[in-house]
Amino acid sequence: MRSLDRLAALGLEAPDYGGRELGAVMPAALSAVGASAAVASRDAAADQARLGVPDAAHVIVVMLDGLGHHQLDARRGHAPFLRSIEQGTITAGFPTTTATSLALFGTGQPAGRTGMTGYTARNPRTGALANLISWDGAYEPEEWQREPSMLEQADLRGVRVTTLGKQAFAGSGLTHAALRGGKFVGAERLAERIDVALSVAREPGVSYCYWGEIDSAGHKHGWQSDQWVAALEDADRELRRMARNLPRGAVMVVTADHGMIDIRGERRWNVPDVPDLARGVELIAGEPRALHVFVGQADPHDVAQRWRGVLADDAAVFTREEAIATGLLGAVSEHVQERLGDVIVAMAGKATVVDSRTQSPQSMGLIGVHGSLTPEELYVPLLVGDGS
Repeated sequence: MRSLDRLAALGLEAPDYGGRELGAVMPAALSAVGASAAVASRDAAADQARLGVPDAAHVIVVMLDGLGHHQLDARRGHAPFLRSIEQGTITAGFPTTTATSLALFGTGQPAGRTGMTGYTARNPRTGALANLISWDGAYEPEEWQREPSMLEQADLRGVRVTTLGKQAFAGSGLTHAALRGGKFVGAERLAERIDVALSVAREPGVSYCYWGEIDSAGHKHGWQSDQWVAALEDADRELRRMARNLPRGAVMVVTADHGMIDIRGERRWNVPDVPDLARGVELIAGEPRALHVFVGQADPHDVAQRWRGVLADDAAVFTREEAIATGLLGAVSEHVQERLGDVIVAMAGKATVVDSRTQSPQSMGLIGVHGSLTPEELYVPLLVGDGS
């Protein structure tokens, strides 16, 4: 069975790289303010037309971490404003996780180019795991992620660029790797970030505002929880306020980095407890829904076959070469290949694979998870409003 057919048979879908996908959002915003020349790697005008972002003096782009289209649709009554401005869906890339998605969003390029291959990745210089959220174990951000930041390119061309997030994110490895450029303004509450965004939107430029509370609630309590709904309602209320107060000529674009599924007692394998998963495997990177398996001296084809035998219809299992040929990670740069697993696994349904040798009990106990290519994880909303 061909790789894409295998994905489809398991209810998984491939990202729409180069089409309606997360990497098109920032090019569309820059094109809308007349700064398409800041985007060297994509046709920004085509992205703008494809996503339906109108020309504007200022575009505020809001990233709601963890708000998948399917989750928003299921809780539409709790987000009437967001639902009223939804312009359809776009896809995240693979894996559907924050580090990968923010790099795709910030550079327009998939994980095969950025090297942002998951929540954790194998550092080829040390052979150990690097955490691409905290940046523990990784090397210099600009060297790890070599694709140009579109915000930086716009800033260098004289576009007024503002980034809004927690003060702790200023100067972080992930920020430098994916979203460097312009002025960073630290603000803890969403309302404070929106106040700043509305202020800077009085002048031409582009603003980027990140909000992570929906994702946090989902990981801890599940997206079907009261806590998740409360976080969604907060975002809906504040973004409605932003829309009502947008200066003339300003546009807001709202999207997300991935969706989420809830797991409560579904099938889970712990690698060291399953001999056919553990044999020949030196390191597991990524996350429980999207794994990079490094095999050392073992034959990747043998390892992949054993994993297929154990996981059966709960996963699509590829060798590195198969994953590259299928286009799961987009085009792959030579320097990124060594960060990709010898075997790459996309989980189906609600199944997960964990590794208690490197993962904490807390991380293995998360209720809301993501990373794979189910529609619930892959599709995110695209919402556009102009204050009218």
